Amino acid sequence: MAEYLYGRWPVLECLRAGRRAFEQILLAEGVDEKGVIETIIGVAQERGVNVRRVPRRVIDDLSKNANHQGVALRAGAFPAVELDTILAVPAERGEKPFLLVLDLLQDPQNVGALLRVADAVGVHGVILQERRGVDITPAVVSASSGAVEHLNVAVVTNLVTAMRRLKEDGIWLVGLDMGPDTQTLDKVDLDIPVALVMGSEGEGLRRLVRETCDLRIMLPMRGHVLSLNVATAGSIALYAAWQGRGWTGWQSPEG
Repeated sequence: MAEYLYGRWPVLECLRAGRRAFEQILLAEGVDEKGVIETIIGVAQERGVNVRRVPRRVIDDLSKNANHQGVALRAGAFPAVELDTILAVPAERGEKPFLLVLDLLQDPQNVGALLRVADAVGVHGVILQERRGVDITPAVVSASSGAVEHLNVAVVTNLVTAMRRLKEDGIWLVGLDMGPDTQTLDKVDLDIPVALVMGSEGEGLRRLVRETCDLRIMLPMRGHVLSLNVATAGSIALYAAWQGRGWTGWQSPEG
């Protein structure tokens, strides 16, 4: 099923990734063909995608009045992959598995923020449950600034079953949690085959998900509010895991 992605960077990254079927780009009348817009038009031409000028209100309606920045892309559905596809990536690269598991997160902004960081730190794949949590919607694509278009995302029927499969493959399940039987992040060596498991806003990890984790960690804190937004806490944990691997794959912007 086709859908409309919106926003300059989300549209550009979707085009660059080239994993969806593209139908048409809509540009709001009056938008200058400079900067990112110029790049979008150039990539669209390379991929044979028609660019059409429309009144801004058309894109307002298609994006449900989101911050579309004057551009929308009609494209096919997000191309989710099978779990086996994700597991094959680290094997092909000769790397220890580095995965992100999201347990029924509800807020597209949180999911998008986590996916953006997941791409930044080089996770091999992301696992979501098919029902009750956020899917890869245009709002999630926008919140990730298009980063999700470059990620391998598996949408599974039962998250606990998928987690058990990861354990069978020698991957440690590390849940971000609060309460007893948790270790602080600084006490855990994450330079292991790892899947970081993030719980939903407010509820945290579900009982079976928590019990399936091999260990649970929390962030040390010294302030007055002893909790962080899941996207913030998850981002810190993702970077800590990458740091534990010696910043594998990092390249200086200067080359």
